[in-house]
Amino acid sequence: MFRPRPDARPATIEVLVDGTPVLVPAGASAAAAVLLAGLPAIRETPVSGSPRLPLCMMGVCFDCLAEIDGVANRQACMVPVAPGMRIARQHGARAARP
Repeated sequence: MFRPRPDARPATIEVLVDGTPVLVPAGASAAAAVLLAGLPAIRETPVSGSPRLPLCMMGVCFDCLAEIDGVANRQACMVPVAPGMRIARQHGARAARP
């Protein structure tokens, strides 16, 4: 469904998406890396467990919430990739801190 445009810059940054190395163009978002990785979902809703993938890609829908570099509930579409970034699936609701 998602393919790089033919005139896109070559992949230059390696990130880990659920432990799998993925090459993404410089300046791409973590959500774009998730889509390039081909995951079936990046998170599950806290109530029903429904799978979700990035949708709006502009910070409105919150369907792209993921754990990025160990921090949960990050909007992946709003975070630019960085070399070595770790993007992981988010399961359910984030635990409250005491």
